[in-house]
Amino acid sequence: MSESLKDILQRRDDGQPTEIKIIKEFVQKRFQSEANVTMNKQQIVITVRGAALAGTLRLHIFELQNALKTTKKLLIRVG
Repeated sequence: MSESLKDILQRRDDGQPTEIKIIKEFVQKRFQSEANVTMNKQQIVITVRGAALAGTLRLHIFELQNALKTTKKLLIRVG
């Protein structure tokens, strides 16, 4: 039997760092919204749609940092 494209893509590893996966899952589970995440050596930038979501996410920033176990600075942007 042939596999569907959906099954193949679900098994595929997209090569994202674990920090990005954790952040995207955190935002999706808590706020049912998507986040764009970019990383560099010193910081992780989380871009979300809407100031209300960004403000609420700021309240959970320590919880998110503990989940990530990182010393990088977390920046939240509206975009």
